Amino acid sequence: MTADDQSRARYLYAVCRGLERSAIEDVTALDGQPLDAVCHQDLVAVVSTVPLEEFGEEALRRNLEDLAWLEETVRVHDEVIRAVSNRAPTAPMRLATICFDDAAVRARLREWYVDLTHVLDRIEGCAEWSVKVVAEAAEPGPEDPTSAEVLNGADYLRRKKVEAERRAARDSSVAEAASRIHDALVLLAKASRILPAQDPRLSGHRGTMVLNAAYLVPDEEQEAFAALVARLCTGDDRVVVDSRGPWPPYSFAMLEPR
Repeated sequence: MTADDQSRARYLYAVCRGLERSAIEDVTALDGQPLDAVCHQDLVAVVSTVPLEEFGEEALRRNLEDLAWLEETVRVHDEVIRAVSNRAPTAPMRLATICFDDAAVRARLREWYVDLTHVLDRIEGCAEWSVKVVAEAAEPGPEDPTSAEVLNGADYLRRKKVEAERRAARDSSVAEAASRIHDALVLLAKASRILPAQDPRLSGHRGTMVLNAAYLVPDEEQEAFAALVARLCTGDDRVVVDSRGPWPPYSFAMLEPR
């Protein structure tokens, strides 16, 4: 092993089934490097070579705090996964999954073989949609205790109670709306997953996120799912429906490292 070999490692983007090597020849990896394929039985690990001075354990800890570095790495990581997922069933790996060399990549494929096979069976012929339902922030009503002159303490408490009741009724109403949207979408999905609500600073929405869900949709249902989402987006003025997709099934194919 040369000194150059010791200074480099393999970055693991995804594991595919039945991926032809020729399918990745036109895809650029991190640092402009080409993609390579490491095989074990019917599984193909999609990898590229990266420098340990950038992707070693200590360097990674520093770089993950560097927003510009992180954004570029996430962008390329996602582009590679999107490219290969269009050509074969694909299980994405987590960002910055690093192996020492090809032998270490094959060892992971052997270790994860059964789990990966189940994952790929589940997601084959499907894509993921993200659907978020947001209740826009309500404007102060006529009974809002801050919207009118308060005459005395009793008046203030009465108005505050009315506002609390109004807010509770609205919360219940939008929760029911979100539930109906979810119930309609799951009928066209092979699987679904409820995710934690996103911080408004990340989602870009003003208001309260009442549903953040991912749907695994079979290829033959893609058009019907998109049409249903479009109808739901315009069907209820209490909420905003934000849908994105189709894209690789991250929420249903991600394998947790052991």
